[in-house]
Formats: sequence, structure tokens, C-alpha cells
Amino acid sequence: MKNLGAATVLVMTRCSSKNRKKPNVILVMTDDQGYGDIGAHGSPYVKTPNLDRLHRESVRLTNFHVDPCCSPTRASLLTGQYSARTGVWHTIGGRSLLRKDKITMADVFRFNGYKTAIFGKWHLGDNYPFRPQDRGFEEVLIHKSGVAGNTWDYWGNDYYDDTYIRNGKPEKFEGYCNSIWFDEAIKFIRKNREKPFFCFLSTNIPHAPLRVDDKYSAPYRSHVSEQLANYYGMISKFDEDMATLLKELKELELEENTILIFMSDNGPCPWYGGIKIDDNGFVEEGYSAGMRGGKIWGYENAHRVPCFIRWPAGKIVEGKDIKKLTAHFDLLPTLIEACGLEKPDDAVFDGKSLMPLITRQEVPWPERTLFVHNQRVDFPEKYKDYQVLTERWRLIKRNNEELYEIQKDPGQKFDVAAQNPDIVHVLHQKYEEWWEDISQNFDAYDEIIIGSESENPTILYSHDAHRRNSDRVWVINVERNGEYEFKASRWPVEANKRIGENREGDVTSVINQAHLSIGNIQSAVYVEPNMKFARFIIHLIAGTTCMQAWFQDQKDNMLVAEFVSVKRLGPADPTEIDKYRPSDPDQKLKE
Repeated sequence: MKNLGAATVLVMTRCSSKNRKKPNVILVMTDDQGYGDIGAHGSPYVKTPNLDRLHRESVRLTNFHVDPCCSPTRASLLTGQYSARTGVWHTIGGRSLLRKDKITMADVFRFNGYKTAIFGKWHLGDNYPFRPQDRGFEEVLIHKSGVAGNTWDYWGNDYYDDTYIRNGKPEKFEGYCNSIWFDEAIKFIRKNREKPFFCFLSTNIPHAPLRVDDKYSAPYRSHVSEQLANYYGMISKFDEDMATLLKELKELELEENTILIFMSDNGPCPWYGGIKIDDNGFVEEGYSAGMRGGKIWGYENAHRVPCFIRWPAGKIVEGKDIKKLTAHFDLLPTLIEACGLEKPDDAVFDGKSLMPLITRQEVPWPERTLFVHNQRVDFPEKYKDYQVLTERWRLIKRNNEELYEIQKDPGQKFDVAAQNPDIVHVLHQKYEEWWEDISQNFDAYDEIIIGSESENPTILYSHDAHRRNSDRVWVINVERNGEYEFKASRWPVEANKRIGENREGDVTSVINQAHLSIGNIQSAVYVEPNMKFARFIIHLIAGTTCMQAWFQDQKDNMLVAEFVSVKRLGPADPTEIDKYRPSDPDQKLKE
């Protein structure tokens, strides 16, 4: 047995390799950038000279698909499996946590002697055992949560001069977020230039908030709305930073034997991002390369994204378009073959290696059927927002089933379901079989571990709590019996704010009580006006349970505890621990 880290233990077997220095791998992924938001893809607005250059030098996967939102895409990309198998089908609510038994791309590279690093956005869990340092990454520099600057990120972050998390500890930086990710990635590359490395450069732009220096957005303001001008400005800034990376690889003489992949995590956001669409998903402002829909919304523009692969030493044919149906979960098996890596024994990937396609001019490629769905609920619902993809057809389920002949109708304007009931039936049946296959563990919970030496204290975020109307329920695993301190608050500790304050610092609620429910223990304490957190001491038995924390104001309104710090103080008191019984998540969350 080989230990790949805190979250994963597996046996590895040898994949065929050649007697050569293993290639480096740099995987660059933008956040919410659409397929059409590249000059080389025909955009009449955004200018991307460096991405256009990479486009010319790469194999381009022009029929490449991901999930319709970010966390599921990241989970699938890193595991080579459909995101639903990994426990990730949402971006919040305990359903963005990558199951601890899943092997990641970083696990595989690290086991094979690569130096591994991530810079930017993770969004697959901020607590042990879900953090990137628990999942194969040796060097970690990330923002927390899904968006830099939201409530659950480090307080005060706004894309400029922010505090990010390096290897589990906060660190202050000067400059713009995207430049920091690229600058730090380049330092990592320089440091490890003599060794094979895997660098996941996962930027948080052009995701909202749409903040960027005016010099990047100003050139677009005479052509598009303020929103789109800022969005295109962020892409221009990204393109500038890509130029720096490309130049560095050349100067370090790493260009030839580095596999450089560029992609996006989903289509453009229709509400506060790079496209505006009407009630039917057709473009009102922006450019979609002729596609319908957008992030989460559905249709082709939700999940078809750019993917460029450049590797001169690997005999990649420059300027080649691959029109075959491909997906994010193909990249891990592709890189295992390309780099000659040992792979997990008995590993089952939903993806397949694309090496035959990207290294040969003509190769037989079997017809395949892929599936995309948008869940964003606690427990996935069959028949909700799904799409069945073949080379010829797209079966779309929103309110009703729709069918599009995608090669003849890439804009998905003409629903031909009524004229092709046999095709609809066949594709629907494929969906039924797929659902039966992937839905085996939808009732499982991804438990955040407390009381571990790997993370003590643990800061629980309401971002990761399961949602029951206005309630928030954390599913936790108590690693060791012990005396535990819980500190419930509405703000992160670095905000230095009182429980009753709002973001602006005004006291808007007179909060009287704080409540903690864990297992069968119900506890309440009075809240004084100047208190920044409410403290509870509970004696716990190891095992899985549910926890809730909230505040109550003078009008009996409930306010969620957005943050709960949990620290194991020491051994449990035998007389106190006898009072505790764990709660069953199934009863708590399905009642």
C-alpha cells in the first residue's frame, strides 16, 4: 500500500513510460470565462493577443465540456470522474467538499516524484481533510471559499492587497490577485525547474466581483456596458499575466518539455459576468461564439469551454482542432499517459486518455455519450436540468425535454424533439442508465473532522453547512473523545466585530442569546453587547454527529452563526461525556 496523503491510501501500478525526463505540467484555469471570450474564437470585443498566440501553438479541443458551475468542474477535473461521484454537485451547503477517499491529480503527480502546487481558487473545502494540502498539493496559496472577498474568505479581501492562505496560514500580499497567483506560480517554477513539477494555476478572474484597474476596462467602455467592460478588462489583465508566464517558460528553457493546458471552469455568468441573455437563453449583450445559455442556466454555453494543450516535445501538432466530444475528466488519464505515470491500481475513470487524438493526425475514435447536469441542491434530483451529449445530438431537460441537432444548429434554436421521438427515447434511456450508475452514494455526507492534530482549532463556515430553510446544519466527525470549546460568531475573528454589528459597523440587532445544538446537547448562553463570540464547552464522544449554532435577538428572530471555531482542549470528563449522544445526519437532514 502506498500513502498519498492524509486523505488517500491506494496501490499504484506502472503505466508505460519512455526513457526521458518527465514533462512538467502547468494547468491554467480561469473562472467564468466563456468560450467566446477569446480573440481567436471570434470575439469582436475582448483582445487576447497572448491567448491567441497559445491558440496558434496548441491542439485545441473545440468540443470540450465541463460542469455548468465551478466546484463540480474542479472535482471532476482533479479526479477523472463525473463530479456526482465525488460528492460535489453544488458550490455551497456541504456539497462542494471533495470526498476524502477520492484520489486527485495532485496525489498522482506527487506519488510519482513531482513537486506539486496550487495557486488561486480551490473551492473544494477549507477544512481538514478537504484542503488542498490534504489532497496532494505540497505548496498551497489560495483564497478561501468560492469567491475572493466574500464573507467566508479572509476579511477585507477585495482583489487588491489581500491576505491569502499559504500552506494553512494567512499571509498578506501587495498587488492584484491575478498577478499574485502568476508571480507566486513563477517562483515555484523557478525553484523547481530541475525537477518535474505539476502547477495548478487556478485564477479567480474573471469571476465577479468585476474589479480591475481602469486601464484594462476603459478601452471597452465605448463598445459595451460597464459590467461587460470590467469583465473584458479582467480578461485583458489575465492575458497580460499569461504573457509573463509564457516568457518565463521560454527563458528558463522549459517551454519544450512542459505540457501547458489552458481552460475555463464553466461558461460565462449571465447575471454578473460576461454575457447577458434573454428569458430563453439567447444573447442580448456579449459574445458567445453563437452558443445559447450561460453558467448554471443550461444549453451549450453553460458547459462548452476553451481547452488548449501545448507540448512541443510531445509532438503536439500546432494549430490542430479536435472536434471529437471531450471533457474535463479526460485530462487526468491523458496526463497519466503523457507523463508515463504510475496510476492508481484498479482506478476507474469516467474519462479516457486523449493522447491518440492530440498526437496523431487521424485516429479512429469510438462514438461516446457524455452527460451534464445542474443540481445545486442538497440531495440530487433525478431529471433535474440535465443534458445528454453526442457528436450529433443534444438532449436538453429544463421544463420539458428538447432535442437539438448540434452540428446543423449550434445555436440550439430549433427544437426537433417532436420530429425525432426515437432519438429522444434512446438518449433518455442513456440518461436513465447513467443516473443509475452515478447515484449510488448520493445519500452520503462529507464530514468535516474536528479534534484532529491536522487542524485544531477548526473554523467551521456556514458556507459548508447543509441548508434546511433558514437553518444551517454541519455534519462533523469528532476524531477523538474530548473536551471541546465552541466559539460561535457572526464574523471572522480578523474582522474584530461584535456579534450584533453589521458589515458597516452599526448595531442593527439587539442579540440576547446564543444557541448550540450538537447531538442531544442543547446549550444556550446570554450575549452581552460587546461580545464578539459566544463560548460553549461540550464533552464529546468520537464519531459522526450534527451541529447547529445560531443567535436569537430580542424579537425572537434567529440569525445564523456564520463561523464556529472548534478546539479540542483535552481529555473528556467521564461524568460529562455520559450525558452526550450523537445525532444521526439522516434523521436531522431528511426529516
